[in-house]
Amino acid sequence: MVIGLLTLDLHIPGAHSLKDKRHALRGIETRLRERFNVAVAEVEHQDLWQRARLAVVSVNTDAAHLDSTLQAAAAEAQQARLVEVLDVHTEVL
Repeated sequence: MVIGLLTLDLHIPGAHSLKDKRHALRGIETRLRERFNVAVAEVEHQDLWQRARLAVVSVNTDAAHLDSTLQAAAAEAQQARLVEVLDVHTEVL
């Protein structure tokens, strides 16, 4: 069993409140969950309007398939309209 962790540091330039931030994040979180069957959670910067760090986690028996899933999830996040991806970090445990 292999566990993969993808960390996304995000900037939400259009957010002027925590409500705006939640709206932007909800869209990307839902797309990642539905498209890649991964767990997604905001893990840092909960009190900042324009910053977020998302953790995306997946479990698989094949490390190569897991890595490709996380890379595809990162690419999907970079195509999101309302957020800008500042940094991507992938870790396989």
